[in-house]
Amino acid sequence: MSSSPAADSFSTLPLTPQMLANLTRLGYTQMTPIQAAALPPALLGKDLIAQAMTGSGKTAAFALALLANLNPRRFAVQAMVLCPTRELADQVTTEIRRLARAEENIKVVTLCGGVALRGQIASLEHGAHIVVGTPGRLMDHLERGNLDLSALNTLVLDEADRMLDMGFFEDIVKVARQCPKERQTLLFSATYPDGIAKLSAQFMKSPQQITVQAQHAGSTIRQRWYEVKESERLHTVCLMLDHFRPISTIAFCNTKQQCRDLVEVLQGQGFSALALFGELEQRERDQVLVQFANRSCSVLVATDVAARGLDIAQLEAVINVDVTPDSEIHIHRIGRTGRAGAEGLALNLASMDEMGCVGKIEVLQSRASEWHPVAELTPGEGKPLQPPMATLQIVGGRKEKIRAGDVLGALTGDCGYAKEQVGKINVNEFSTYVAVERSIAAEAARKLASGRVKGKTVKVRLLEDER
Repeated sequence: MSSSPAADSFSTLPLTPQMLANLTRLGYTQMTPIQAAALPPALLGKDLIAQAMTGSGKTAAFALALLANLNPRRFAVQAMVLCPTRELADQVTTEIRRLARAEENIKVVTLCGGVALRGQIASLEHGAHIVVGTPGRLMDHLERGNLDLSALNTLVLDEADRMLDMGFFEDIVKVARQCPKERQTLLFSATYPDGIAKLSAQFMKSPQQITVQAQHAGSTIRQRWYEVKESERLHTVCLMLDHFRPISTIAFCNTKQQCRDLVEVLQGQGFSALALFGELEQRERDQVLVQFANRSCSVLVATDVAARGLDIAQLEAVINVDVTPDSEIHIHRIGRTGRAGAEGLALNLASMDEMGCVGKIEVLQSRASEWHPVAELTPGEGKPLQPPMATLQIVGGRKEKIRAGDVLGALTGDCGYAKEQVGKINVNEFSTYVAVERSIAAEAARKLASGRVKGKTVKVRLLEDER
């Protein structure tokens, strides 16, 4: 007798054999709860409102649905994904491309602000099957007549709650009105504010609602709470970092000013810390994210809006410097650590004034908070906490046809370093960032600058915290 596939296996879905083989190659063995709940109705063409957090596997849930609906031989925009930020749009594009490998050549174009319109117009003129972008920039292209949605069959709103927070309600409605009436709409949101019902009433057809419990397996995330006076809060963050010594930490603050203050305190104490908040220019934001993701910066201090959609692998700890008044956002914050079975640490600071918010979090998590005294935080032995890597910035990127392999080749060839001493390499349009072991960083920058990358001399600088 042949055994039937497990209920959460992708092979239970009406997907092509090539797609199933590609999913196996990508390491997708079983569906996450949101995929198991959303994919069957989505593949039947139903409209969905799905409540799910970043990191729950929602991108694959909507990507598989829109790819199943797509005709690769028809060169027209057949699917569109709206995202709140450029970072999330880039991540979604990467994920769709990975999942689309099984099909014929499927073209995905990203349309976000902060990038010249010219290149985006050229990409659209060459024909695209799927467009991923932010509402403002998509509106811009629609108003200029660059984007034809007459062949669209799937519209996806990703992190719809965050788009509403950012004031995109009108833009989303305008974009949706320009899509054909006969289409499927999939809406994903971590929380469920009033605006979501208002949105869905405007342009969704009797959507099915799916909620995946906002809980994390208690075993993978250790949560600890510390009661502090307001005046001790920032200093306590330093104590925590010295005590637990996590390699990578996101520290969440409720305001931009708190972010700035904390970065100043941390840098003053010798920690490698960078801030991420709404007002940063795209170039600065890219640099901060590259350094944090490649382990050249130990602590990313961020507001919720700025950190939405970030998916950083191997994040050892999350520190809630302030308690968020929205308990679902708390679940969202701590869910960034302890991914893929790794153990994560969530450290929370709360003053007497915030105890009401702590109570709401306890109700949502159905468990009492575990309190520890600040006095048990003792500094680690030896040197201050330093990130293992440092980042070299090379002037020149995709525009100069530089590839990651060229940089790795220069470092391991002429410069004489071992492959193990080189970390992540990010090639952007005009810049390339490469992580190297901290101990060789200054020397590697000198060697690269005096050598050649792709047969050309290049300008190189070592990025350090702006202190």
